[in-house]
Amino acid sequence: MGYAPATMNRPRTAAMIVAAGQGLRAGSVVPKQFAHLGGRALVTHAWRAFTAHPGIDAVIVLVGEGQLEQARAALDPDAVILTGGARRSDTVAIGIAAIGETADRVLIHDAARPLVPAAVIDRVLGMLDSADGAVPTMPVVDTLNRDDGTLVPRDGLYRIQTPQGFRLDALARAHANWPTGLEASDDAQMVRRVGGRVELVQGDPMLEKVTYPDDFSAAEARLRRETRSASGYDVHRLEDGEELWLAGVLIPHHQGLSGHSDADVALHALTDALLGTIAAGDIGTHFPPSDMQWKGASSDRFLAHAAQLIGDQGGRIDFVDLTIICEAPKIGPHRPAMVARIAEILKIHPSRVSLKATTTERLGFTGRGEGIAAQAVATVSLPEMPR
Repeated sequence: MGYAPATMNRPRTAAMIVAAGQGLRAGSVVPKQFAHLGGRALVTHAWRAFTAHPGIDAVIVLVGEGQLEQARAALDPDAVILTGGARRSDTVAIGIAAIGETADRVLIHDAARPLVPAAVIDRVLGMLDSADGAVPTMPVVDTLNRDDGTLVPRDGLYRIQTPQGFRLDALARAHANWPTGLEASDDAQMVRRVGGRVELVQGDPMLEKVTYPDDFSAAEARLRRETRSASGYDVHRLEDGEELWLAGVLIPHHQGLSGHSDADVALHALTDALLGTIAAGDIGTHFPPSDMQWKGASSDRFLAHAAQLIGDQGGRIDFVDLTIICEAPKIGPHRPAMVARIAEILKIHPSRVSLKATTTERLGFTGRGEGIAAQAVATVSLPEMPR
């Protein structure tokens, strides 16, 4: 199971993510646990939250029949994935059997609740020091009415969330003694039936369940994001007989930039800046000069590739700032076209593109007209990464 050793006599804890449903109400062409939120599958968000938590020693994911390949594509290669049963209780029972004696406690979580605050995990685990089970809850704040208009008092009513935590022996006993054919609403009900003490802990609005199509928009708004910035720099030599491409625009000039591709120094610097925001190396990593397929290639392909990699991680390009350094040609007359072209390649509004030009007062290789340099800074927002 890949358990980390417990330290300081801390109980060993496994997390079980139940992702075996079909999720038809979500309106997706794939089961909702594999539908994307912020560029990642719902189950991926939950898996990352548990694997990043220091109190969790192992995580297993249980999926439906025929869903193993989808799960493997959504998770890391070392993720433990099992096929669940026909009913939720059957799936949990399979997880219990797989954990066996390798853990003392287990957290059971629904993949349809992708955003799992570490503080809730802490509260559930803390309660298991004195109780057989712990369930995160949110108070009912809306007015409740029956069909006939009768008001239902909401005092003492709570909405149940996951992860629900249990001492493994109590949970195993509850499943072993549950009446055949009777479907349980959740595992807490089963543990209470055999006399186990299940306590309530404070839940979190982040744990709202994703069930219907509109729920994805609501979850997207709750998704915690982090801002990253990175810089890029490039330089190319000016030579006779070459075309001059700058920021995706062909500039009339008596010389052009020399390089393996079209040598668009501005787009190269910007590509490196974007790759830097996701720690994805540099332009040479993805498009090595030794590969002849990139000979004379248009640099807009490089920039679009970097933008796609950010999008694949659920990222959003918020702003790019580019400075072109040269004595000639004059950049000002071409600035609007350059800004428009960069915005087009990155699929962002032109107001999110800053483009400036400067000289080195005839100092250095750019001052002598031997080449053109460019430096860029990119700012993106990404789903928050485990720390």
